[in-house]
Amino acid sequence: MMIEPSIDKLLEKTNNNRYVLCTIISKRAKEIESIKRLELIGQDKKAITLACEEIVAGKVKPSNLI
Repeated sequence: MMIEPSIDKLLEKTNNNRYVLCTIISKRAKEIESIKRLELIGQDKKAITLACEEIVAGKVKPSNLI
């Protein structure tokens, strides 16, 4: 179960558009999986968690992936 970052913080980055948020998270998680597959094996965090953290941190912008 993902607790951080919260859904409220994530939605702020997409002007409360859940569809855009879902699309951004899934696209970025797929990118992370394809690039860092071997690096993720030993980590506790999954690609989707890393994608969410990057969105909240501002490293990934909605316009970059849509």
